Amino acid sequence: MDAVVLLVFGFVYLGMVLGEIPGLALDRSGVALLGAIALVATGRVGPQAAWNAVDVPTMALLFGLMVVSAQFRLGGFYARVTRRLAAAEVSPDVMLALVVVVTGGLSALLANDIVCLAVAPLLVKGCARRGLDPVPFLLALACAANVGSAATLIGNPQNMLIGQRLNLPFAGYLLDAGVPALLGLVAVWAVIRATVGGRWRAHTPIPQVEEPTFNAWQTTKGAVVLVALVLAFLFTALPRDALALSAAGVLLLSRRTASRHVIGLVDWHLLVLFIGLFVVNHALADSGALAAGLHWLAGFGVDLARPAVLFVTTAVLSNLVSNVPAVMLLLPTSTHALAGPVLGLSSTLAGNLLLVGSIANLIVVEQAAQLGVRISWRAHARVGVPVTLLTLALAATWLFVRGD
Repeated sequence: MDAVVLLVFGFVYLGMVLGEIPGLALDRSGVALLGAIALVATGRVGPQAAWNAVDVPTMALLFGLMVVSAQFRLGGFYARVTRRLAAAEVSPDVMLALVVVVTGGLSALLANDIVCLAVAPLLVKGCARRGLDPVPFLLALACAANVGSAATLIGNPQNMLIGQRLNLPFAGYLLDAGVPALLGLVAVWAVIRATVGGRWRAHTPIPQVEEPTFNAWQTTKGAVVLVALVLAFLFTALPRDALALSAAGVLLLSRRTASRHVIGLVDWHLLVLFIGLFVVNHALADSGALAAGLHWLAGFGVDLARPAVLFVTTAVLSNLVSNVPAVMLLLPTSTHALAGPVLGLSSTLAGNLLLVGSIANLIVVEQAAQLGVRISWRAHARVGVPVTLLTLALAATWLFVRGD
């Protein structure tokens, strides 16, 4: 085993655990990129090998779907939906249910991170206008976005990677993950409603929030392309990456919206994170260290080829290093017929346990903080811990039934 490769791998995954490297202005994307650069610079991975390590179809799928999500954001769709949710003349617990259902549904088809980014500020404003405490609704947004995104192979980045690497059928995965995701949304609503205990009211200053103007044409264009894309995923065997890029190409053909505005909303940091981790994980596998580590774990009875062991390991590792790095590390061990749903459900649902468990959580908390609404670790844990335990239990039970 190569000591340099092990050192770089340890450095990178320490950054994944901490979210940064103490004393350096590096976030997770920067750490992963620096690790890949170090491996190329030291000759442990050649430039061509580094390029070959990157899963281009997965990157293409990610990019294409990010463009589709950007179209809805630029068209003011998220703003229109959030305003209507907040203004609905219903009781707070019904409004909570609407937030859970709508954000969970949107996150199953559009990237959950973008849904949280677009909805959170306007949700704060809408709650402030009604004299409602925004915190329960923001927690519902984060939890429902994670749970809803678990239902499909396009709901979040790790599921896109799982689908591409394991060549999973879109409809087949939906059958495996759709039911626990739907039940999970019910669990989110029930836990938050019980936690609130009827204490819905709070005074929050109405913040000044930029609200994109709703553009019916741009939104309709995005909706038509998205529906066509999902139907193609469901009923054709065409490569999903090619379909997503085609959808992005259609949306970029516009006489009114400059392409730089659409491309500017692509999450380039996430794409860089993927590239860096592809290279680092390739180096680890190529050095023989990954196989040796798996053999060592098997000696203690930890056989990741068993679905139950993989399910628990994924949930734990996702809260240590975040779900995307965890999935990348565990994919080489995923050979069981249910490995795809196990990885997708466990990594995504586990993201609700702690604030740092998913990017969606951090986006909601940061957006709220900018508007003067604080969500503490404790407040999140009171909801996140029971939601995670319930949804993981539902998913494990469903997969056990499906596996029989």
